[in-house]
Amino acid sequence: MSLTEMWLKANNGKARDKVEEIADRDSMSVRVSPKGKIVFQLRYRFTGKAERLDLGSYPHMSLKEARIKANEMRSLLDQGKNPKIEVRVQQQKYINATTFKDVFNDWYEGYCIKKKTSASDIKTSFELHVFSEIGDLPIDRITLQQWLAILEELAEDKPSIAERVLTNAKQVLKWAKKRELLEVNALSDIYAKEDLGIEKNRVNRILADEEITMVLKAIETSKLLPKNKIFLKLCLMFGCRNGELRKAKKSDFDLKRKVWIVPVANNKVGKKTGREIIRPILPEMENLIIEAMEHSSCEYFLTNDNAETPMGNGASIALPANIMERLRRHYDYNMKHWTLHDLRRTARTNFSAFTSRDVAELMIGHVMPGEQGTYDYYEYIPQQTDAYSKWIGKLNKLGI
Repeated sequence: MSLTEMWLKANNGKARDKVEEIADRDSMSVRVSPKGKIVFQLRYRFTGKAERLDLGSYPHMSLKEARIKANEMRSLLDQGKNPKIEVRVQQQKYINATTFKDVFNDWYEGYCIKKKTSASDIKTSFELHVFSEIGDLPIDRITLQQWLAILEELAEDKPSIAERVLTNAKQVLKWAKKRELLEVNALSDIYAKEDLGIEKNRVNRILADEEITMVLKAIETSKLLPKNKIFLKLCLMFGCRNGELRKAKKSDFDLKRKVWIVPVANNKVGKKTGREIIRPILPEMENLIIEAMEHSSCEYFLTNDNAETPMGNGASIALPANIMERLRRHYDYNMKHWTLHDLRRTARTNFSAFTSRDVAELMIGHVMPGEQGTYDYYEYIPQQTDAYSKWIGKLNKLGI
């Protein structure tokens, strides 16, 4: 006979004197306990030995579902695999499943910290927006729909954070796939613009000469800590990435040779090229550098308040807003919003008036294009010095 849902329903929970086995078809049957518990099972032979595999219990598994699973198990037999062993392997794999948070932390320590200057910001974004939702889930069981639920909500209110999470989550999943922790990178075909509607706005904000004058005036008259005033001035003078200054150690400034050496670990392109950034230190810069060192009691050039750790990104990001607010309150001067990166862009734009494009690119820490970047390791210190001298001369006229 073949089993039916009607028979299963009638016999489920019905007591009997002993265990009974009722055959279905294709080697599947049910085992009914004395208390009436019904378990679907598959009987087969593997390497000449009789085996029995429990498929599931009724009514949690329907007759239709049991037959489908029985067919799947028989297909394993056709492949020369023992279904009982394969089920145990899958169960153990699930028990020992690696969570997304585990994989992220491995990727963070093994790749992100070494390759990305914004590593701490990336980790914070995942701690705030991802781990609470899917951090404890096995990485190979997180669906595209679960990812999109996180990313689409972020894209509504925090598009830049959504893009950061997407970019780095794709890298984490790619990293995991290479290590055979999952078979498919669910995010491989998801893009910020096409799928999340995140438009990249090309920023072209540079400060005009009048604005530079007002910013310098506000820096001088503000109640900012001396180290913060120095930080802003040096960002504008050097045209450097603000992180290069924040993470600098006193030993990075060679005042005998009059050069600032930005180590590979602290510069964005250095992690790709393996090369330091070397910039000349002019007298106006040196005076500020020496003053900043006097305010620090540890190895770092600029530190957090009353601490022996380098200046944090959060504290530095707030400085432009403080300057703009002072200009509004005390000078009735309303400025279009600008950021620390806009100071860098302003310096780079001005460098073009004083030197060649290649030297200007070196001054802000970019590499020269093409083969020139591969083979030309000359530091161009005299050319940089000349350009910085002209730039600082202009700043002196504007009010520094």
